[in-house]
Amino acid sequence: MHLDPIIQTAGDAVANAIGILQFYYENRPDIRQKGIKDLVTQADIESEAAIIEVIQKRFPDHAILAEESGLSTSTSESRWVIDPLDGTTNFAHGLPLFAVSIAFQEKGITQMGIVANPVSGETFSAVIDQGAFLNDKNITVSNTAQMEESLLVTGFPYDINANPGILLERFNQLVLAAQAVRRLGSAALDLCFVACGRFDGFWEERLKPWDTAAGEFIAREAGAKVTNFGNQPFAIDQLEIVAANTHIHPQLLDLLRIDAAANKPLDG
Repeated sequence: MHLDPIIQTAGDAVANAIGILQFYYENRPDIRQKGIKDLVTQADIESEAAIIEVIQKRFPDHAILAEESGLSTSTSESRWVIDPLDGTTNFAHGLPLFAVSIAFQEKGITQMGIVANPVSGETFSAVIDQGAFLNDKNITVSNTAQMEESLLVTGFPYDINANPGILLERFNQLVLAAQAVRRLGSAALDLCFVACGRFDGFWEERLKPWDTAAGEFIAREAGAKVTNFGNQPFAIDQLEIVAANTHIHPQLLDLLRIDAAANKPLDG
């Protein structure tokens, strides 16, 4: 499939979304709760609507999977996966760590991804087999080889209160093993920061397809290994993700292997 029209459409959709997010970031939006810790703002809703409008005008038959509106009824094998505002909690508190994220898939295989932070002006992108970019500069993952020298990033699910034990045990394992662990609040940016070498590795559980679709693709195109906790190739409908450079990835997996029943590392 010729991707130039897809890339152009994604860029135009992101530009429209950025304008909306910048406006609402400067003018605090109305906020409602989808769950105890899960927020949605007018910015989420309008950003998503603007993205979908651009896509549907040019590709009315394409399927769309978006955070706020869900999966469209189209049966097309061409699908867009959209997060109109990844990092809504940060956004709502005035913390400039959030992004708009768009991926395009053909027959379930991601072909293009773009993640843009409206405040920093950074746009991460990748096209299949063409590498990854930050604005117009090629990016690659870090060369950090030892866990004790690594800077990692993670996140916690909105429903962490329901089952915090194993999540916190894994977090504790990595805090003790790595040089440091950060928690930024945007999985899309976390993955892009792995892609450009700011972080050496990332892990998280219970994410949704729109959280990871573009970011994990950008990370892979930048040289990251991306799997689930069982070291199987990652797919965006999975609930576990590990993304890291090839040195840190196996070490990260070893430290994530917690026996859920005993809440302790597995032997072997």
